[in-house]
Amino acid sequence: MSFSGKYQLQSQENFEPFMKAMGVPEDLIQKGKDLKGVTEIVQNGKHFKITMTTGSKVDKHEFTLGEESEMETMTGEKVKSLVNMEGENKLVATFKNIKSVTELNGDTLTSIMTLGDIVFKRISKRI
Repeated sequence: MSFSGKYQLQSQENFEPFMKAMGVPEDLIQKGKDLKGVTEIVQNGKHFKITMTTGSKVDKHEFTLGEESEMETMTGEKVKSLVNMEGENKLVATFKNIKSVTELNGDTLTSIMTLGDIVFKRISKRI
């Protein structure tokens, strides 16, 4: 199953508590909480390029499944991460005490990030 496509954020749960736990400044949390970002994924075999655009902020991540890569957290910190595929439709990564699971079902992309007991869920639809 290919993840390639553009996805528009439809809903999210626990955005503010998760961002606070990550150490994101309050003014940035308030600016970002109601923005409907767009995520573009380009998958070429095991290689992924992900571009997330939220308002004027653009985050880019690039990785190859099973190989360690450098990612940037919401606070701008650079961390090492390893992304693996579970089944044919689930990307799983762990970095800095955070577990990230991104699952594609049809045209729905669900991202769940867990930090301690805070679960941040984002649901996006293919556009």
